[in-house]
Amino acid sequence: MPNEPIPAQAGRRSAFLQGLLWMGLSMVSFIAMSVGSRELASALSIQQVLFFRALVGLFVILAFARVLFPEVRNGKLMKLHVLRNGVHFLAQYLWTIGVVMLPLASVFALEFTMPIWVAFFAFLFLKERLTTPRIVATIGGFVGVLVIVRPGIGMVDPTAGLVLLAAAGYGLSLILVKQLTRHVSPGAVVVWMILIQLPLGFLASLTDWRPVSFSDIPWMLVSGIGALAAHYSQAQALRRLDASVIMPIDFLRVPTAALVGYLAYAEAIDLWVFLGGAIILFSNFRAVMVERRAAIA
Repeated sequence: MPNEPIPAQAGRRSAFLQGLLWMGLSMVSFIAMSVGSRELASALSIQQVLFFRALVGLFVILAFARVLFPEVRNGKLMKLHVLRNGVHFLAQYLWTIGVVMLPLASVFALEFTMPIWVAFFAFLFLKERLTTPRIVATIGGFVGVLVIVRPGIGMVDPTAGLVLLAAAGYGLSLILVKQLTRHVSPGAVVVWMILIQLPLGFLASLTDWRPVSFSDIPWMLVSGIGALAAHYSQAQALRRLDASVIMPIDFLRVPTAALVGYLAYAEAIDLWVFLGGAIILFSNFRAVMVERRAAIA
């Protein structure tokens, strides 16, 4: 049949759709993690939030230890795992400060400068092409951030700068994950994330340890399982698509986070956040559609 896609085309289309689905699951999981982290931070220190998030992850991965142990035991690309998790741990710390101190929608909107860094680091380290649509998306992202932060109009919250630094860290972390998934499974990436970040979180938590109650446990589970699911889903998506292609689907976190913030915390819906987010979303959506047509052509 003349209109039937050839196997290679069908395979690329399937990988593209699977990548978007995995990113959708990652998006939902990140929002769950942010809510759990904010609730925990109302009683515990941010350092404790990071520690208990990793501790919950440890119990989850123990259930799959028999399957993952043979691959993890060989310690493949250990230096890259350590580098990735060091960068990611610092980015998590800065991001969690933002989750606690800023409206959820603002945090996610500012975090979406990450595609700018992803495109830059992907070009620098992975030799991915910096195509015209990706350059346009990067410019759109920068304009969108200016709309959200609005420098020169009142006082810019310094916490917004921490979220922007976290976005750069996440961007570099994603590139390192992309390099890792060329040689190891997403499951191994997540296991090493827990094994490396758990002691980092424990040592950091000792600097500001606060009493823990049973009422904190449900939020620990939400935060920990959400984090694990988010990073596993993200690693699965990165196996299927270029790092700078998969990120735009994540922009749906802005309206979703705004809705959650409104319903759960009575946060006002800032039209500037939506306008800036819409600019970022449109420019990146255009880029991903161009990439999609190229992937299935």
